[in-house]
Parts: sequence; C-alpha cells; structure tokens
Amino acid sequence: MNEPGFYIDIFLQPGDFYFGDRETRIRTILGSCVSITMWHPKKHIGGMCHYMLPKNKRGGHHNALDGKYAEDVMHLFLHEIKKAHTLAHDYEVKIFGGGNQFPGQDRRVFSVSEQNVEIGRKLLAQYGFKIKSEHLGGNGHRSIKFDLWSGDVWVKHVDKIIE
Repeated sequence: MNEPGFYIDIFLQPGDFYFGDRETRIRTILGSCVSITMWHPKKHIGGMCHYMLPKNKRGGHHNALDGKYAEDVMHLFLHEIKKAHTLAHDYEVKIFGGGNQFPGQDRRVFSVSEQNVEIGRKLLAQYGFKIKSEHLGGNGHRSIKFDLWSGDVWVKHVDKIIE
C-alpha cells in the first residue's frame, strides 16, 4: 500500500507504547531493549512498544501499567486489541531488538538483552500471538520503522565491533 499524503510520525522513547490507525508511522532505536509490532491487516491498525526490562517489581499499591516492562506492555496491547473489537490471532506480530551492548564482557551471567528476548517470545506465545518475523540478539543496535498503512517494518542493524 502506498504512503498516505499525510501521516503522524511517532518516535518511541524507551518505555513508550503507541497504538494507532493507518495514518501512522512509528519509529524507535533499540539496544538491549525490545520492540514488538502488531498490525491488523484488514483494519490497518496496530501498535508498537519499546520495553526495557522483563518484569515490573512494583509494590502492591502501584497498579498502573508501565511500558518499560514486557509483562505490562502485553496488557497494554491486549487492552487496545479488546477496545478495537479484534482478536489476538488477527494480528501480524514482529519482534526486534535484544542486542548485546557490551560484547567484550563476561557472558556467564544471563544478560538483560537475553532476558528481554526470552520473555517477549514467552508472553507472545502465552497470549496466543504468532510471530511472523523477528530480528533479535546479536551485538549492537537497531533502528525500527513501522508503517501502519501497510504493516511494513524496516530494520537497520548496526553491529557493534569488538575491539
């Protein structure tokens, strides 16, 4: 589908979440963080997140969802899907990021980037989403651009060189 004459260009900072319509482009830059894109091919709606950590360890009195955390992001997506009167399996899902930002360091400890990738895959499967495409792990960072009018996602991966 062709680019519309007018569209909203949204840039996600770490911890941001956005869900919108066909006149939207969503962009972000990822290091160890992960982005999930969801797109409904018939309604041309969808969204993207930029989560930083797997779990929110908040106390019981803080109930607001926080886009910094994978578990909370999944609930934000589910809320938007329900609000749009659609179902999880109707969406094309893609997942990106989880790049190692410190490739020369000791890898015996399970890194945040690996935890982010693992929980993203786990939560998507748990809630009935099928991953259509992914670009995960490795070293360095990624630039992501997601067009809601077409469902296209472009990834530019810059590998971090170990010196």
